[in-house]
Amino acid sequence: MLLYVSAAFDALFGAIFFVLGILIVAGKVAAGYLIANERKIGYQLGLVMAFAPFVLRFLGGGLDAVLGTGILSLMFEVLLVALLLHEQSREHQRIWFS
Repeated sequence: MLLYVSAAFDALFGAIFFVLGILIVAGKVAAGYLIANERKIGYQLGLVMAFAPFVLRFLGGGLDAVLGTGILSLMFEVLLVALLLHEQSREHQRIWFS
């Protein structure tokens, strides 16, 4: 669900005006859909999409760009990564996803 919400906020705040932004929004929606349908590729894509903002900010401006982002968006991105990497999420994915 957080991937869908994150994609909606990305689209709402202008990510759809850039090619890379469109790819990120589409990737988050696809990852959310595939996770909902219990596909391992969806979980892996979700991890890539969750880490994408950090990687893009780091490549674009170094560590200051990562830490200089808005506190609310940073908290949301960290929450998404933490929930996907949580032990119970990984265990559920390992057992039930095909």
